[in-house]
Amino acid sequence: MEDIIKEYASGYAMLREAIEGLTEEELRYKPAPDKWSIHQILIHVTDSEMSSTSRLKKVLAEDEPTLISFDQDAWANNLGYDLLDREQYLLLFKMLRLSMQTILDHLTSEQSERVGVYVDQARFTFKQLLVYRVEHVRNHLAQIERVKKACRENQ
Repeated sequence: MEDIIKEYASGYAMLREAIEGLTEEELRYKPAPDKWSIHQILIHVTDSEMSSTSRLKKVLAEDEPTLISFDQDAWANNLGYDLLDREQYLLLFKMLRLSMQTILDHLTSEQSERVGVYVDQARFTFKQLLVYRVEHVRNHLAQIERVKKACRENQ
């Protein structure tokens, strides 16, 4: 669990490193009309973090709470992701991760096994949900690398 918590804490730094030195044109490049730009990926990662931070806290605070997902495509398509301030969102991501750090630093093994239940009856422990948060950032870091590569190849 210690490694998971450590990687969770480094999520912001990893995102920052992934976009270091990119131009606005590179950040806004879309590899296809139906694919996200790096800018949009960063907004999505933060929106997902807002939603998941609430779920993580619910699992620790409530007895087998109901967990609700969000429709990422609806959010991206209907919330004007291209208009949103990327720096504000990155700061929000950083603050959300920092806000969980004290809780994670004092997490007991019993707490890591607490369960939340999605509306489809899928059950996840706190540990599983936290692992998913780490994997979510990993997956989007890989996506950012693919977009950067496509942008370079298109130039």
